[in-house]
Amino acid sequence: MATGTRSHPDPRRRVGADRARTRLLLWAVFLGLCAASLPACHQSPINARDPRSQYSRYDLVRGQYPPQYLEDEFGRRIPNLRGRLLATE
Repeated sequence: MATGTRSHPDPRRRVGADRARTRLLLWAVFLGLCAASLPACHQSPINARDPRSQYSRYDLVRGQYPPQYLEDEFGRRIPNLRGRLLATE
């Protein structure tokens, strides 16, 4: 080996790089949590009382208005997509 050369990298540099990487990771996690929590602060843009189409009032008066939610065989509320999207005859 030549004199004056090191066989191992400087441990102080490695510690500084590890701290920088840890700090960057913590900031990324913090910003991710902030971004994930923002939509929870707002109310839903769709109200259950809003008309669904231009014929909603017509269907409601004639008793042909499909319910917004149904219950499945396990008692859970699920959106009534099929009833709301199928054309009425």
